[in-house]
Amino acid sequence: MQLKEIGFIIIISLFSISCVGQDKSKTKATENNTTQIEKIPVVKEIVIAANRTTAYIPLLKDKKVGVVGNHTSMINQTHLVDSLLSLGINVAKVFSPEHGFRGNADAGEKVNSNIDEKTKLPIVSLYGKNKKPSKEQLKGLDVVVFDIQDVGTRFYTYISTMSYVMEACAENNIRVIVLDRPNPNGHYVDGPILNPKFSSFIGMHQVPIVHGMTIGEYAKMVNGEQWLSDSLVCDLTVIEMENYNHKSTYNLPLKPSPNLPNMKSIYLYPYLCLFEGTPLSIGRGTDKPFQIIGHPKMDSINYSFTPKSMNGAKNPKLKNEKCYGIDLSLKEETELRDFAKLDLSWLITIYQNYDDKKNFFGSSFNLLAGNDDLQNQLKGGLSEEEIKDSWQDGLTHFKATRKKYLLYTDFE
Repeated sequence: MQLKEIGFIIIISLFSISCVGQDKSKTKATENNTTQIEKIPVVKEIVIAANRTTAYIPLLKDKKVGVVGNHTSMINQTHLVDSLLSLGINVAKVFSPEHGFRGNADAGEKVNSNIDEKTKLPIVSLYGKNKKPSKEQLKGLDVVVFDIQDVGTRFYTYISTMSYVMEACAENNIRVIVLDRPNPNGHYVDGPILNPKFSSFIGMHQVPIVHGMTIGEYAKMVNGEQWLSDSLVCDLTVIEMENYNHKSTYNLPLKPSPNLPNMKSIYLYPYLCLFEGTPLSIGRGTDKPFQIIGHPKMDSINYSFTPKSMNGAKNPKLKNEKCYGIDLSLKEETELRDFAKLDLSWLITIYQNYDDKKNFFGSSFNLLAGNDDLQNQLKGGLSEEEIKDSWQDGLTHFKATRKKYLLYTDFE
């Protein structure tokens, strides 16, 4: 089968999925018309840990404090660093992750250490060659506060930064306080468990692609399972949220990184990110990053887009090339959230119909997958069901381990 024939296959698949979604809507409407009105339970607003200042400010008084944060580190409308300074906390240094302190750098772009213009505090970049803070960079600090919005996937690098910070602080007897935030993909667990042979900055620990934990719960697991080097244990305190559970729907008030602009991209990210290790574009350099899939050779499909240089995507894959493909942003946000599992169908279908299979998998694919099994399974023609069956033993073991570290009511 030629690549151009993929258009027909994908369009039929997408049409079928859309029809299913429409049928569900009709069913719900019918149910609503025939069901008596019930009392709607009151849903309390989630209070993120950063807003619970009375729970952690006493731990910072008379201490020399470092903050690991970015543009998402907010207390209501004020940045955490600004708030701590206004409360008389001695913030001495700021550490920034991938995308920088203000969150506008490209994925993978070098982020330099500098000075924050507003506070005049030194900013130490924890990306590039300096992923782990050095002894000299931590010198004089009594405590490090970590407050960054995560999206709940193994390859989203903020959790790797947190692991390195915990490790460095454990080595230097410095306390770490994690201010917990909701996981927008915290309502399910799915994907292959990382094989330690494929550990990297885009996947450090033995967890599935979607781990279903908040960043605070994840920190507790890293500590409890002794995943830090030399089995070190960090002096860790997690400040919990109020009114959150793993069934909660949480719409992020700020985009966590430049190419996750809305909740649709955040829900699609766990499985579309695998395409980063292939020749296809997933929309970087467009207004729909992580919502579309395409390639110049898929020209039998009507939908098209052209990646351009822009803030957060200065040199996107297939820059200035017209790509043809699929627009998954057409799906409803609630449908994407309720789907709650990794969708391998697009990856399988596109690979099976891709003409140049020899060059389909890039060097990062196995690091994103966390193993070389998935690539071999795709090459071997396994179905989605067969691939997912191979994950189940690992997921069963992980879920049992995960339960030990949960701070909030689970989805099961």
